[in-house]
Order: sequence, then structure tokens, then C-alpha cells
Amino acid sequence: MEGNKKSFTGLVTSDKMDKTIVVSVDSRRLHPLYKKYVTTTKKLMVHDEGNEAHEGDTVRVTECKHYSKNTCWRLVEIVEKAK
Repeated sequence: MEGNKKSFTGLVTSDKMDKTIVVSVDSRRLHPLYKKYVTTTKKLMVHDEGNEAHEGDTVRVTECKHYSKNTCWRLVEIVEKAK
């Protein structure tokens, strides 16, 4: 990938906007005190220039410049299409 930019793989939860999708990224961490895995979810606004990704697709995203107030991620590739 590119330099030190962050990259995530997640699931498209919304594709209703023009050239923008919402991607949910799940991560699991071990709780320091209770030693139990905790799942957290981030919702990222991702720039999708060609409106290629649709709801249910698994996609890879990376950091980039701000396209709008909330959109600072861009679509790199569609890993798996929804059935």
C-alpha cells in the first residue's frame, strides 16, 4: 500500500449517496481487566468515484484527503461482491 496510510477491510452498509458509501469496520480487542474480547464497530464514509460498491459488498479502503466534511477515505478495491 501507500506509505504510512491506514487501510481497513469492511462491509458496505449503505450506498444511497452519490459517490459515497458507508463502510462498517469491526475490530476485536482484549479487555485489560476482564480478559474478554470486545468487538467495536467504526462507520467510515468512503469516496466511491464510480458508484461501483453496493450494500453487502466487502471492500478495502485507505486514508486520503478530505472529499467533504466527513469523507476522508477512498475505495481501493471490492474484495467480494454481495450475493
